[in-house]
Amino acid sequence: MSESNYPLEPYKIKSVEPIKKLNQKQREQALKDSGYNVFTIPSEKVYIDLLTDSGTSAMSDHQWAGIMTGDESYAGSRNYFHFQKTVRDVFGFKHVIPTHQGRAAERILFEVTTKKGDYVPNNIHFDTTRANLEFRGVVCDDLVQDSAYDPDKEALFKGDMDIKKLEQFISKKNPQNIPFVMITITNNSGGGQPVSLKNIKDVSRICRKHNIPLYLDACRFAENAYFIKKYESGYSGKSIPEIVNEIFSYADGATMSAKKDALVNIGGFVAVNDDELAEKLKYNLIRSEGFATYGGLAGRDLEAVSRGLKEVLEEDYLEHRIGQVRYLWECLNKQGVPVYSPPGGHAVYLLGDRFLPHIPRNQYPAWAVTVALYREAGIRTVGIGGVMFGKTDKKTGKEIFPELELVRLAIPRRVYTLSHFNFIAEAVIRTYQKRKHIKGFRMVHQAPYLRHFTAEMEEIP
Repeated sequence: MSESNYPLEPYKIKSVEPIKKLNQKQREQALKDSGYNVFTIPSEKVYIDLLTDSGTSAMSDHQWAGIMTGDESYAGSRNYFHFQKTVRDVFGFKHVIPTHQGRAAERILFEVTTKKGDYVPNNIHFDTTRANLEFRGVVCDDLVQDSAYDPDKEALFKGDMDIKKLEQFISKKNPQNIPFVMITITNNSGGGQPVSLKNIKDVSRICRKHNIPLYLDACRFAENAYFIKKYESGYSGKSIPEIVNEIFSYADGATMSAKKDALVNIGGFVAVNDDELAEKLKYNLIRSEGFATYGGLAGRDLEAVSRGLKEVLEEDYLEHRIGQVRYLWECLNKQGVPVYSPPGGHAVYLLGDRFLPHIPRNQYPAWAVTVALYREAGIRTVGIGGVMFGKTDKKTGKEIFPELELVRLAIPRRVYTLSHFNFIAEAVIRTYQKRKHIKGFRMVHQAPYLRHFTAEMEEIP
């Protein structure tokens, strides 16, 4: 591993949190106690936590200083008005509705805009987006370009929506049955791949032609903007804030989990331009989340989001952030570990089915890798494959699996250092070398929605 490729941190560390590595026997017991579901392992028993990049960021001294200025008034907190101004400045939308996190933003928007029998296309829906829509009887369709399902293809912007598929979809389903089109930036379920500005522009043009609103899932908007600046023709001379502003100028609204690219531990929002829709969203918010100027958040949290949304636009931060992901990807790729190519913005994705080719899809190879990595080194990851997105065919009773069987190593922002990344790489490589001894799993218990969060499994002898 060439440490010369590791990016220099554009920050100093001034606060630390102790972590402890359990021994092999303790890790084995933790797996048994959790039903072999790493989601339910207590965090104190995890050495390196790559389960998610959501809400796991280390906040800056500037954000922590903002925490102390929290105005906890029930209505009209000064932090809300700072939050509102920041979101308007960064994204350009007229109305800003705060929520406690992204799935709340999705629920509030979807309850107002969708009904049973509607169709909603996305490049690829992520788990909470799909669950919130399907709970309402909406049919979700993934229209990402085909290259997204080819993990070996070294192509740029593999998160792009397929324009021909979208046009055919609208023609077949009828525009009046499509309440909106959505694009997730970056495309989390498809290797964390970015979406090009040209694609966003083309999708917007088609949506406006058919009078269909376009919404963006903005969780990792800054990372997506960085890829546009680096790799899309005509944008190298533009600043990240300029690119972000252009991205959202083509949309009618956005949902965001601020727990990603706002560098905070809690928070989110819905932002729209439509006055009538904004009023309905506010009523829904007040009924279920909190008053319109706090939306389930403390004033101090709103302030931290406001400051984080500005910090994430700094190019030296983004260069380091993307560089960390690329470094880990290069370490694994050089040693022959099967990884999704090219590296995305927030995570390295292992190819679970190639990592464990002897385990069939109905024994959940990606899940087996997550168990094996915790067993080997106390590293917690997440499977984005059969357990998360598999479905049972109602007619045949057989399970239908998604095209990709991935294991996501999500990198928390501003948390881990070079020695941690080397430890992760070495542990993954060791696990891969022992792959023939890894066993598959069967489902013991599952919930009707988002089953991966609470599923209980047993190892197949």
